[in-house]
Amino acid sequence: MEHKLIVDSCCELIPELEESLGAQAVPLSMLVDGVTYVDDQNLDVNEFLAAMKKSRKGPKSSCPSPQAYADKLRRCMNTFVVTLSSKLSGSYNSAMIAKGLVEHEEPEKKIHVFDSLSASAGEIAVGLKIKECIDQKLDFDSIVVKVTDFIDNMKTFFILESLDTLIKAGRMGMVTGHLATVLSMRPIMTAHMGNIKLHEKVRGSDKAFARLVEIIGECCTNFKEHTLVITHCNNEKQANFIKEEAEKRYNFKDIKVVPTRGLSSMYANEGGVIIAF
Repeated sequence: MEHKLIVDSCCELIPELEESLGAQAVPLSMLVDGVTYVDDQNLDVNEFLAAMKKSRKGPKSSCPSPQAYADKLRRCMNTFVVTLSSKLSGSYNSAMIAKGLVEHEEPEKKIHVFDSLSASAGEIAVGLKIKECIDQKLDFDSIVVKVTDFIDNMKTFFILESLDTLIKAGRMGMVTGHLATVLSMRPIMTAHMGNIKLHEKVRGSDKAFARLVEIIGECCTNFKEHTLVITHCNNEKQANFIKEEAEKRYNFKDIKVVPTRGLSSMYANEGGVIIAF
């Protein structure tokens, strides 16, 4: 049976991934100084980042509407949806409402919405796992079980130049954010059950990225079964450093480096790097 994959735009669906995953994205949107930026293929990410830097107010984001999801769900019999963590956005809830609407209209359709409990690199990793299961010709329900288990065990870490946007948007506590940035320490953050948590602090940027590579080895042993996904906001230097060091130390099935689009760039800010495996 034909399967369709729908993701929200936090999945960084560049053309290469869109083709290899056979996926379509539902865009989120960002608001800066009264101007709405839609996170689709027409967005100029650098222009959006420049607007953020000029603004004195923190940017805001909006999740896709249920109707936006429903429009795509109506076009296929078997559909998997991947959203960013329900603890960070209403995208998952919108997708679930759309699922209910479409299933009511056409009860024969099979739809499953995956809460990635992550974002950006994590969503890509989930999409890759779904594609792998489809290629193995697993049935719909078996794919749901396999991918749910993958999400439950997936690791997500990230290093940001600034936590200001996350704090202002209420995505992490003010106290935690302050503690993460005191004494010129570079925080290594993680996703824990869909929430953002401080993993540890390292003094200096280069040391932090070197430590991030070490953490990969501490969290994983069966590298051959995993793809390492690295996403970055205009930081090819550190993204490629992680890729090259991981290739030396660990035998991942594959390593993918992908630039962030609008929503992820809004929270990661210039220089942010996210990994998932």
